[in-house]
Amino acid sequence: MAIYAIGDIQGCFDPFQQLLRLIDFNPGKDTLWLTGDLVNRGPQSLDVLRWVFRHQDQVEMVLGNHDLHLLAVSEGFGKLHRDDTIDDILNAADGKVLLDWLRCQPLMLEGHGYAMVHAGLLPEWTISKALRLAEEVEFGLSGNRHREFLGRLYGNKPARWSDDLKGADRLRLIVNAMTRMRFLTRDGELDLSYKGELEGAPDNLVPWFEAPNRRHGGTPIICGHWSALGVHLDEDVLAIDSGCLWGGSLSALRLDDKQLFSLPCQAYREIALATGR
Repeated sequence: MAIYAIGDIQGCFDPFQQLLRLIDFNPGKDTLWLTGDLVNRGPQSLDVLRWVFRHQDQVEMVLGNHDLHLLAVSEGFGKLHRDDTIDDILNAADGKVLLDWLRCQPLMLEGHGYAMVHAGLLPEWTISKALRLAEEVEFGLSGNRHREFLGRLYGNKPARWSDDLKGADRLRLIVNAMTRMRFLTRDGELDLSYKGELEGAPDNLVPWFEAPNRRHGGTPIICGHWSALGVHLDEDVLAIDSGCLWGGSLSALRLDDKQLFSLPCQAYREIALATGR
């Protein structure tokens, strides 16, 4: 039995299937850990969501920002962006079944000596605390008042964690950290403005996994989200969004020996060049 963590798929169904063949995925014994952002921007979001739903007994996943965007738009909140590719899900005959299942998926997982979250964790959070905070969001998403939750999802504030935060502000910051974060300011505030490579980051920003006094050290964190970072493997963080959507590759990490498998996404590179992405 093997566990493979796979980075952001984002509707790139054909490369996803090719990667499964590359790693010789056996649904009878192997398990996939998916870092979130199953959907959006790629051309086959509905196919990806249907496949994961059909194989849910062999899949562990966390929600990403694009998955939450899909859920919000499906309930009439947020705006459809020009490069969104979620209409096929919203119009599908089985769309409601898929969306109801999706909103009941976790924001964070722990197991087999690893934790997994789409984007990252704030330095104030231990793994156990982060799991409890994720459960607060999961309760709001899966319950009868999920529309109220999704209606308050969007926004960049507050930017600094406090245990005294309550209500929508508390839940929004948890979601933003776990699904949108790349950088923190050097005095500990969440910064969502810069999305590029490490080398070009403003001097006042540090990547979340290099913030001082992090309380979640000791458990490697598997994440995606940051395609400009690419694959970044060290003792504490295993970032595996290698930018398939942008013409990079789709990556799978076998957890027992940390062997990396990468599938080049040349077709998407040509699309990215043609569209100026």
